[in-house]
Amino acid sequence: MRIILVAIHPYPSPQAVPLANAFLKSYLTTVPQASSADVELADFYLGQDCSDCVDRLIALRPDLVGFSLYVWNREMCGALSDELRRRLPGITTVAGGPEATADPSGILAGTAFDLLISGEGEGPFASLCTQLSKGSAVADLPGVASRRAGAISLTPAFPVNDLDAIPSPWLNGIIDAGSYPGILWQLSRGCGFSCDFCFDSRDSHGVRRFSLERIEAELRHFVSRGVSQIFVLDSTFNQDQRRAKVILRMIGKIAPLIHFHFEVRSEFIDREMAGLFAGITCSLQIGLQSSDPQVLKQVGRTFRRDDFVSRTMLLNEAGATFGFDLMYGLPGDTLAGFRDSLDFALGLYPNHLDIFPLAILPGTALALRSEAIGLQHLPAPPYTLASSPTFSAEDMQKALCLATACDIFYTRGRAVAWFNGMLHTFGLRPAEFLQRFAEWLEAARGAGTSESDLTDEQIWQIQRDFLTAQFSAKRLKRFLPALLDLVDYHYHYAAALMTPPPPLPKQRQSQHQLLKMPLRLADSARLAVFRYEILDVLEFGTADVRGISDRLRPTGSWAVIYPSVEGVCTESLCETYFRLLERLDGSSAAGDVATGIGIPAVDAGDFIEFALTEGIVVRG
Repeated sequence: MRIILVAIHPYPSPQAVPLANAFLKSYLTTVPQASSADVELADFYLGQDCSDCVDRLIALRPDLVGFSLYVWNREMCGALSDELRRRLPGITTVAGGPEATADPSGILAGTAFDLLISGEGEGPFASLCTQLSKGSAVADLPGVASRRAGAISLTPAFPVNDLDAIPSPWLNGIIDAGSYPGILWQLSRGCGFSCDFCFDSRDSHGVRRFSLERIEAELRHFVSRGVSQIFVLDSTFNQDQRRAKVILRMIGKIAPLIHFHFEVRSEFIDREMAGLFAGITCSLQIGLQSSDPQVLKQVGRTFRRDDFVSRTMLLNEAGATFGFDLMYGLPGDTLAGFRDSLDFALGLYPNHLDIFPLAILPGTALALRSEAIGLQHLPAPPYTLASSPTFSAEDMQKALCLATACDIFYTRGRAVAWFNGMLHTFGLRPAEFLQRFAEWLEAARGAGTSESDLTDEQIWQIQRDFLTAQFSAKRLKRFLPALLDLVDYHYHYAAALMTPPPPLPKQRQSQHQLLKMPLRLADSARLAVFRYEILDVLEFGTADVRGISDRLRPTGSWAVIYPSVEGVCTESLCETYFRLLERLDGSSAAGDVATGIGIPAVDAGDFIEFALTEGIVVRG
């Protein structure tokens, strides 16, 4: 039997990895009756032409096509299934994933899928393939939903209890970790919490975990394949504190150069764990959602404000990178409450905020009572809240504008280091400032501007333009030079951090040879002119706009900012050497460029040797 498992990703990204389908294929190898199935994975993206996708699938000559259904791809999966059945009448189409599990009746009633896999799919899918390969009936298979006499027939299935019984699709080569810009890594399944808006805790099977032995083997494999970025899929990575610390130490020992993304809960963070997070290359996402305990209580969450602050401060003290999730439109929340949550979150110096409207997902506890408590929402994906008794449609739009402003100015604008210092000088709360920015942005660029519409450089210029306009008042004008220096420095710092450094020269060249080389500035190096001596600004400690303006003289400085093996470096230069770097064009000899601006050959040779060995310049 020829089986094609289809994954439709939102867009190409480090998270566009067909891990769920790879687990299905991997588990089939352990079931003798199904192990002979010929299974191939197929990846598509939203926006691709459906006819082209179907042509590709038909060319693979499938007997069965399975789709992983999520909120973002439900419509496209249904369209592909309909077209496949029209062009290949004898084919069997199956859907699984969160949407199939949450809304089996709606999907079978509204699409041409023959069958659905409900819940974790490895066992039910293997049973289905076994029955189909024997030509046997598939009715009443646990975990497989089908139509029967105008109704939906579904017997629940128990998931695989021992997760190690599912062979690793990474270790057995079903997915090549080295062929993706980033990968997804699953260390456990299930969730130990019961948030009413979430689908992760939909069953009572608790949290099951892969063994530490398997985790270590996969981690070593990722290192051997040159993986650079890993998204850990656990709902709460650090709920088992002891195990989390073991894994963090393992990462620090085996994979210190890989960047990890973790979902964590604040209440499980202690000083030791904060230090372990800071000791590896990683970012943390913490689900705050709201800073109002009463709002969170209505959706099954608890919140102790002082405890959250103290544990977040442990991350700040350790130097760990973290961000928060915020949600607007929760039952009982208001626009004023959302603004308070925004103020609270930004006051804790998160690296970024991810802000979402509430979505009433099928199958969740909130969906079951949404009508009774007056939650008006879209009936189809993405199921977004339209209004509630305390959050009007107009307020939802205002919250969206604030969220967009935060996305652009704070998160994409990399403002964490200077944002609160700027607000202190300005005398504004975060939400009030972002409201002003949202109004200014609409006037400057029109309504509906999104962060996805803008490049990093455009956002940097927007920040500078807005701040220049806001600090033009006489009482604030003297603070603008220091503020723009901070904005400019952190923009260049982030750009250097995100750009891989060039390979360094392996052999030392004589200065005579160096001066004859055509050189250019490395792509990872950034040249910047500042109003203050930038090293004095950095030594000042905190991004205290008022303190910098009061205590430092705006003498000006020229700098190159570049990545190295020890992190991002900042070199303050005399203007002449700055102009030398600026004028290296990759075709003219470096010595000729130096002579043209009056730098003696001996001095130029020393500087060029330094710049080449540091990766500031490269051969043209």
